[in-house]
Amino acid sequence: MLEGLARMIEESIGVQPFVRSISVSIDSEMVEKNQNPEFGYCELEGRMLHVSLQVLYKNIIAHAEMCYDEEKDYPLMSVKKIEEM
Repeated sequence: MLEGLARMIEESIGVQPFVRSISVSIDSEMVEKNQNPEFGYCELEGRMLHVSLQVLYKNIIAHAEMCYDEEKDYPLMSVKKIEEM
């Protein structure tokens, strides 16, 4: 189920202008740990996602990432690399 949700997120972001590629994974352990015991599910939070993407604008590719930073207790986005084609 989480794999399907990750693919749907990829598909929805992948249609945005300039997005060249995207990869999304969901931390199943964190989802399981945060499940409401009465209802058996939880809300998806940014801290549960690991996203890598490439954005192409003109002749520049930006490689970006969003992942959970445990020390800051927050999902952070960062640019990993910028390259010219």
